[in-house]
Amino acid sequence: MLCASVSSWSAETSYPTKPVRMVVPFAAGGAVDTVGRSVAERLSQQMGQPVIVDNKPGANANIGAENVARSPADGYSLLVGANGVVTNNTLYPQLSFNGLRDFTPVARIGYAPLVLVTPANAPYSSVKDLLEAARAKPGAMNYGSAGNGSSGHLAGALFESVGKFDALHVAYKGGSPALVDLIAGRLNFMLLNPLEVLPHVQSGKLKALAVTGDKRAPMLPNVPTMAEAGVPGFDASVWWVLLAPARTPSDIVNKLNAETLKALDDVGVRERLNALGAVITPSSSADAAAFLKGESAKWEKVIRDAHIKAD
Repeated sequence: MLCASVSSWSAETSYPTKPVRMVVPFAAGGAVDTVGRSVAERLSQQMGQPVIVDNKPGANANIGAENVARSPADGYSLLVGANGVVTNNTLYPQLSFNGLRDFTPVARIGYAPLVLVTPANAPYSSVKDLLEAARAKPGAMNYGSAGNGSSGHLAGALFESVGKFDALHVAYKGGSPALVDLIAGRLNFMLLNPLEVLPHVQSGKLKALAVTGDKRAPMLPNVPTMAEAGVPGFDASVWWVLLAPARTPSDIVNKLNAETLKALDDVGVRERLNALGAVITPSSSADAAAFLKGESAKWEKVIRDAHIKAD
């Protein structure tokens, strides 16, 4: 027992002894990259070793995720995971790794609610108006997203289910062309993150009808939540969690958790994440695991019920 305790104490206090690699499974410059770099920079300062961001985009984040899942479980390869960690196993049945089984959650980082937006000239001034129009002509309304299986697509499918209406999903190759068509009035609505829609709402090109969080978004304080708008039970967001490979020693996970929570409490980190429209949600490793399990079950049902297939 004494030897085991000394060994555990030694590993926890000595880690890290070399640079740590933090994989971001998206290209540099996006929201997930900003989240990862903000946390990595602070962790580097706290732990006395460089935490180096390694962008590995592609295949709807599967390339970067698989890279970390197959890395040694020693705390020196980490993943900034997003929604695809729990949705991609359903969207891509042939994946060689499992988002729940092959990772050890370190901590939740935060989330950003989505915003339900319509073109400025749309005849809907509220969620109630939009739902009444959609139910009056089933299948006539459409919405766009950055692609099949994207967060916007899944949130739209959930909105159809909870709102009890049918609409046509239009998949684009990226969010930018979809947003252009929405502003032009070729789409009826979209669900997007606050940072994407804020300038267009402020300029009068889009109308924000509701946000999907349980609280109003600080960036859009006058926009009601879905529950306030009459659609209770609608919960969809983009979120981020720090992950290590499965079977990473618990003392290293505990050390990383403590350092991550400390980083998330830093004023500079909070300011950068808040600028993304993010709500910071520090958590224990166990709470992060429970969160991922719940998200996996919820979105698996949405994907299967709506017969969603990845591109």
